[in-house]
Amino acid sequence: MTSVKRLQDKKIGFALTGSFCTLGKVMLEIEKLIETEGAEIYPILSENMRDLDTKFGDAAHWQAALSHLGCQKPITSIVEAEPIGPNNFLDLLIIAPCSGNSLAKLANGIIDTPPLMAAKAQLRNCKPVILAISTNDGLGINAKNIGMLLNMKNIYLVPFGQDSPYQKANSLMSHMELLAETIVCALNKEQIQPILLQY
Repeated sequence: MTSVKRLQDKKIGFALTGSFCTLGKVMLEIEKLIETEGAEIYPILSENMRDLDTKFGDAAHWQAALSHLGCQKPITSIVEAEPIGPNNFLDLLIIAPCSGNSLAKLANGIIDTPPLMAAKAQLRNCKPVILAISTNDGLGINAKNIGMLLNMKNIYLVPFGQDSPYQKANSLMSHMELLAETIVCALNKEQIQPILLQY
């Protein structure tokens, strides 16, 4: 008996931003989306994700990992991301991890990276955009931006919580393991609930 692939033939843009400590978890979820759920993944890399080498892995390592998982060729510039709007080929866009920087810019209409251009293009087409936040200031200066985004049409959030409340009281991180469930709900124009979960 074979399990049903809930995202079979769905074209999903998967934008990655510079919350590098979360990339390992995110790669595991991309693998599940492809292998278990049948999704077709189009990576969209921020300039930091594309260029920076960090203690969590160098840029070439992460790009090789995406290729190994069977993703499409990454979109790595604003120019490459802009046609997502007029070509209208994505069923859904994910930004995961969604850094505090990207979160704040999206909430305030600042479009200066490939992931943000992809989000603008997707929202232009009234299609779902999912945010999987990973930020040290989610309960600080970015709290107002999360509130704004929760009230924006066609934006959905992966459930999140405080990942280190005693060491980093303002830090929030999405439960990446709930990404597939969030996608299924968002494709039906529903926000997965509950949004706030203990980490």
